[in-house]
Amino acid sequence: MTETTLQLGIVGAYLVATLVVGAVAYRLTDRTAEDYYLASRTLGTVVLLFTTFATLLSAFTFFGGPNLAFAAGPEWILVMGLMDGIIFAVLWYLVGYKQWLLGRRHGYLTLGEMLGDRFGSPALRVIVALISIFWLFPYVMLQQKGAGQAVVGLTNGAVPFWVGAGGITLFMILYVVVSGLRGVAWTDTMQGLFMLTLVWAAVAWVLAEAGGASAATNALAETNPEFLALGGGLYSAQWMLSTAISIAFGVTMFPQINQRFFVARSKRVLKQTFTLWPVLVLLLFVPAFMLGAWAAGLGVQVPENGNVVPALLEAYTPTWFAALVIAGAMAAMMSSSDSMLLSGSSYLTRDLYRPLGGDADREDLLGRVGVVVFATLAFVASLFTPGTLVEIGDTAFGGFAQLALPVIVALYWTGTTRTGMFAGVLGSQVFYLANVFLVSNPAQYYLGWEPAVVGMLLGLVLTVGVSAVTSAHPREDASVYVVDGEVAD
Repeated sequence: MTETTLQLGIVGAYLVATLVVGAVAYRLTDRTAEDYYLASRTLGTVVLLFTTFATLLSAFTFFGGPNLAFAAGPEWILVMGLMDGIIFAVLWYLVGYKQWLLGRRHGYLTLGEMLGDRFGSPALRVIVALISIFWLFPYVMLQQKGAGQAVVGLTNGAVPFWVGAGGITLFMILYVVVSGLRGVAWTDTMQGLFMLTLVWAAVAWVLAEAGGASAATNALAETNPEFLALGGGLYSAQWMLSTAISIAFGVTMFPQINQRFFVARSKRVLKQTFTLWPVLVLLLFVPAFMLGAWAAGLGVQVPENGNVVPALLEAYTPTWFAALVIAGAMAAMMSSSDSMLLSGSSYLTRDLYRPLGGDADREDLLGRVGVVVFATLAFVASLFTPGTLVEIGDTAFGGFAQLALPVIVALYWTGTTRTGMFAGVLGSQVFYLANVFLVSNPAQYYLGWEPAVVGMLLGLVLTVGVSAVTSAHPREDASVYVVDGEVAD
């Protein structure tokens, strides 16, 4: 058996196992929108924790992050592992808990549905959905790019990019269309445990071959001493804080994450999950990003447009183990993309199709068709769109982050008006888009701060300021977001 056949056999076996889990979930899935998109709000602590964990872990985590640590140093751990682990856990409590209460009371499935109901505005619901789908698309595409690159690296080019990306896309379509969130959550749990186990096994294997953690760190100190000093180079204080804040707030508004706020079986499940979150994040990000940093000291040669983790594994581990870890990386991509596809479909059906007069009885079928169309378009785009994984990921995080502060204001301030929401949501998006697409190195104009954070502050000022000088529309109902003591407990 050739190495390429062995590698592809391991990856293929894993993909088939994932599909089997999806098929089992299909037998337990009701033909209702709530069950297809939210698993009837019945997830327990372990499944909710790992489905959220696996949904966030993507090509960005396994390839973009280690690549950045390889090029600029391991401080990336502070941005993603420590800062975002804590910031997102706090936001999960502030935003997620309130959304869970409101979702349980009013039956909301999407963020746009929740906002549209409070402000009596189908237009706001449609705008939030369109913004979310706009930023979701490049991030789904990122997963296809990562899958294609992983297969190319694993097989030394024997399998072309389009075959790898297309194969992963096809498997995702199959089990997402069949099983809905229940199957996605189950496969996410399997994938999350698989990823966590393999990344620590990879660290143990590489360090054993390299002479231990001290030897690998000493080698890094000799070749890249600046990597062991906090700050400097890319890692300015403004850049680190801007990135951590925009990613954490952006994650909170990611459709596939935001919908997880609706699905907990109980308040206890929700609180246990966000309490455990920072620990689980550190358990993955620290070893994954340190692999990238150690590779720089070990002199690993990364092919042009390649990724450091496959190159490191090829140099220090046997073929079969490298294939397992790449399968774990693909699991990360799949566990992000499957949830994105499902959430994108729910935004399409609930926030675009239904407000425009669509037949509610056809939502189930339309949702499954939406998954196929969304995935196919993202795959095609992945074949032609330039840009590194980190750049694409940063752009999407910042776009979603613009929604966060207007939503938080709406959840907690009864004085928020429909006009204020339009001003905050649209104003911050226009500002951010202009900086991303029209301005070269925009941070130079904001004292080193990234435009995503500046745009967030602009959205906050616009939402509060415009709400303060405008009156509520007759169709607004602030009481929708009031939670009485009995429900809050």
